Amino acid sequence: MKFKLNPIVLLLGLVPAIALASSHREAPFISTMPQVDGSDFYMFMSYETGRQGYVTLLANYNPLQNPGGGPNFYALDHNAVYDIHIDNTGRANADLTFRFRFTNTYKDLTVPTGTAGKPVAVPLLNIGAVSSSNQNALNRTETYTVELLQGDPDRSIGRPLVNRAGGSIVFTKPVDNIGNKSIADYAAYANSYVYNVVIPGCSQPGRVFAGQRKDGFVADLGEIFDLVNLNPLGSRDATHNALTDKNVDTLALEVPASCLRDSRGDPIIGAWTTASVGRTRIISPRGDAQSVPANFAAGDNFVQVSRLGQPLVNELVIGLPDKDKFNNSNPSNDAQFLKYVTNPTVPVLLNALFGANVPQTPRNDLVTVFLTGVPGINKPANVTPSEELRLNTTTPVTAPANQNDLGVLGGDLAGFPNGRRPYDDVVDIALRVEEGALCSTAIGTCGSETTDPNKAAPFTDGARSPGPTAATEHVTGDEYAADTYLAQFPYLMTPLAGSPNGVNGVAAN
Repeated sequence: MKFKLNPIVLLLGLVPAIALASSHREAPFISTMPQVDGSDFYMFMSYETGRQGYVTLLANYNPLQNPGGGPNFYALDHNAVYDIHIDNTGRANADLTFRFRFTNTYKDLTVPTGTAGKPVAVPLLNIGAVSSSNQNALNRTETYTVELLQGDPDRSIGRPLVNRAGGSIVFTKPVDNIGNKSIADYAAYANSYVYNVVIPGCSQPGRVFAGQRKDGFVADLGEIFDLVNLNPLGSRDATHNALTDKNVDTLALEVPASCLRDSRGDPIIGAWTTASVGRTRIISPRGDAQSVPANFAAGDNFVQVSRLGQPLVNELVIGLPDKDKFNNSNPSNDAQFLKYVTNPTVPVLLNALFGANVPQTPRNDLVTVFLTGVPGINKPANVTPSEELRLNTTTPVTAPANQNDLGVLGGDLAGFPNGRRPYDDVVDIALRVEEGALCSTAIGTCGSETTDPNKAAPFTDGARSPGPTAATEHVTGDEYAADTYLAQFPYLMTPLAGSPNGVNGVAAN
């Protein structure tokens, strides 16, 4: 196996660059609409103490947030809907949908100025310290509802999730981590917006949270986009995490597994997240983009613009001409993208750049991983081939200190692609799988090959995620190397503060 530049690299000017971000600005159209850009999706059996039997679902939107992004900071689109879909029958359609809708309310706060004390509107998001018990100083508040729709979400009437404390169906999204002077203890502040909820038709309560988190995805984006300006067989801790100083908005749900499974008993569920916006939008005098109508039933006049199930599919697999189409599609129509799975381009590009062996096609192993689930691990009993993140809800959880960041490839059956946990290094896993790590008669052949043509080469992008606990942390060279993931809901770290900002590079730059 050779790893040197191949003369065919001269032809790469005709081929789009490889994009490895989990789903950050991954398609031409969605790159213009960050508020509805789904960047990461996680689904795993909860490993928080005392939460056995629950499934955690995390959908990240509005990526690449700079902590000091004032004066407006970040908000989700109040004229969009954000969905988390569950397929519990294997038919490639949503059987359950959790729908988030946000409302942004501007208070137009004023302060007295001049000798007459005339009130004048302020330009800032807050005019004083903020706490969970005092939001009067906030110039904008964000609230949201969550509905459960059963069956086709375009034909269903949703039933609301209800706050167990007080019975309200309206929840509050904590304001972004403006800085330590505005919010002295942001972790405690944000935790007060984790709600215990009654889920329609479910005998056990669940939990919900929507708010800013530190982006948990890890990759050296700049080096990757520069014709993979990395050593693909170097150290897994060799390079910079481009997202180490970025925040993101997370929609988090924790639901009893029994309430997500089909009544016929298959323990394997599939899931994905989508965002949809109004097909027609007008600009109001205030400057807000308003969807028409503001409230809608059964998806009328809305169009899906973002879709994410397994990480890296729209980056590593789908060709540039079809990226927007993929974001607009439903899993039941994924046959139209089959050529990208059976005849992937990334191995060809890595051969051109580094001389890595190209597995033979058709790639039946990738059909298994991306479209059906792995037999004996997360393949439903009756499955329509389709791209979804699939989870076997009977697989025992792995305690945080014992999780392997290579998931199933590392012998940890509770990790990716059997669902996805924050700690799973999906870039390294996807690279190894694309290069033939799963070519076998048990998983799926690569053409006539039944063994890995690259002989288990440890492909890596060189940026490795922090350990799930302080004892297992191993990232080197980043400002936030000590930041682990949380061992409790919502699992992703407290977002980085806008101030003081020397450590995140804003002041230093």
